[in-house]
Amino acid sequence: MAQDPLILIIRTLGEMYVFLIIMRFVLQMAHADYYNPISQAIARLTNVPVLAISRAVPRIGKLDFSALLYALVVKIGVITALLLLLNSGFPNILHLLIYAGAGVLDTILTIYFWSVLASVIISWVAPGSHHPGPQLILQITEPVFNLARKVIPPIGGLDLSPILIFIIIQILKSQIAPLVI
Repeated sequence: MAQDPLILIIRTLGEMYVFLIIMRFVLQMAHADYYNPISQAIARLTNVPVLAISRAVPRIGKLDFSALLYALVVKIGVITALLLLLNSGFPNILHLLIYAGAGVLDTILTIYFWSVLASVIISWVAPGSHHPGPQLILQITEPVFNLARKVIPPIGGLDLSPILIFIIIQILKSQIAPLVI
């Protein structure tokens, strides 16, 4: 029981940093405004390692997967540290890759879940807001909404695409839940 605070600290700091790295990837994927102050802060916090990895990892089209690869490496480090602190021994590399990949995917789905929910609330409370936070959330969610609108078009001015997105996210999260540490 003496290691519980240490485990909490490592897990919390590790997950927060992985969240920032994945946010960088999501912002790049959504082509969000790079000059938004929130985007700038995320870029500054993750720039050095991601730029180093991007020199070795080629871009695929317009997407740069170096941030995603870095998030996977950090997640592997966090899981390894936690397992070593719990005296579970060094984990199998294949299992470590599967658990880290599932954790990264779970974080991406969580980001989109909360972004879609925030976007729906913003559309009710403050449509057309010029604050950097709501603008960034709308930029992240708009590509996903556009994909969902191709399946379920707006009906009489009512946009049902968030419901489809929530259902898909919950199905995916339920499938990877056993693998998330």
